[in-house]
Amino acid sequence: MRTVVRCLLLATFVTAASSAEDWPDFRGPHRDGRSAEAVAPSWGEGGPTVIWDKPVGAGFSNPVVAHGRVIVFHRLGGEEVIEALEAATGKTVWKFSYPTTYRDGFGFDPGPRASPVVAGGQVYTFGAEGVMTCVSFATGKKIWQRTLNQEYGVQKGYFGAGATPLADGSRLFLNLGGADGAGIVALDKDTGRELWKALDHDASYASPVLAKLHGEPRVIFFTREGIVLTTPEGKVVFEKRWRARMDASVNAAAPLVDGDIVFFSASYGTGAIALDFSQGDEPVELWSGEDGLTNHYAAAVLSDGVLYGYHGRQEYGPSLRAVELRTGKVLWNEDGFGAGTVTLAGDTLILMREKGELVTAKADPKAFRPLARAQVLPTVVRAYPALADGTLYVRDEKTLVALRLR
Repeated sequence: MRTVVRCLLLATFVTAASSAEDWPDFRGPHRDGRSAEAVAPSWGEGGPTVIWDKPVGAGFSNPVVAHGRVIVFHRLGGEEVIEALEAATGKTVWKFSYPTTYRDGFGFDPGPRASPVVAGGQVYTFGAEGVMTCVSFATGKKIWQRTLNQEYGVQKGYFGAGATPLADGSRLFLNLGGADGAGIVALDKDTGRELWKALDHDASYASPVLAKLHGEPRVIFFTREGIVLTTPEGKVVFEKRWRARMDASVNAAAPLVDGDIVFFSASYGTGAIALDFSQGDEPVELWSGEDGLTNHYAAAVLSDGVLYGYHGRQEYGPSLRAVELRTGKVLWNEDGFGAGTVTLAGDTLILMREKGELVTAKADPKAFRPLARAQVLPTVVRAYPALADGTLYVRDEKTLVALRLR
């Protein structure tokens, strides 16, 4: 009887914790940086309320939120650590760790880049050295682990492995960059067994997305070489070279989907392109070029047919822009805004600047209209935030903070 009661209480807890929209994946539940939640667009002089804060290790990996827990993937000393926290308090529930020796060739942060993914009662992480790990969401116990970069002969790249794997159904899709036709790979989500591989593409830092285009499911990759669409079963249905002429460059911003239109963007002279797949797997190009919206690292968000995002190289102080998705027309430009990330909550833009300042603004195609500003973290912020149940979880190089936004 006690067991039955405990099970009922656990089921009630999970249902209640999941009633608000979770943020269980890279850039949210749909990988598009959007939340249906309404947030308070402004706050008092002291900034948003800090619910809790917690020291964290190295890494650019963004936190994710599911079933009342925050999952953090970071580096502490010589280990990459997957850690589950109580969302309400920041208290540690469990940890799982394994050794790492990753060193960044350019002197950047040595922690993991890719974000955790929560799916089907499991947590998936992809470390800076290409270690793919699956643990139980409930307990943190290891289910399987593979050293993919070693197994598939993946080159280190400029900043280590950084594209977050995509979980869907029984599959896990990776922008891997392996040798011998393993540029993109699908694994069995429950065992880690290879299901298929395709192409001789190097990896990029752009995480794949899943969409239904012209009524058919498609996995969309933005590799180092360019644009690739496959069926979930591994058939390559479209491929287009879209990368810089210079070798010292990366494709990093995740593709963004609106109906049958897919938007890709990169810096280093690559530019943006909007492709319409409504008629099939051979798309119509709506526009392309370097004058619209060249995302360096952070992907844009979309609201009512308008893209909001960063234009230009991160190190040169990019501008913030609003751009029509279908035409590439620049509607407004906030010059010198500086690097950061953008998240959309209802009709409010949540702009987390790299220097630790949080800015909110209305998603307005007519003008940039900031509503509130607050310095919420003291050091460099490169991770995307997570938004769940009115709370924004954001981290810099040393601290994870939970901020009440409603």
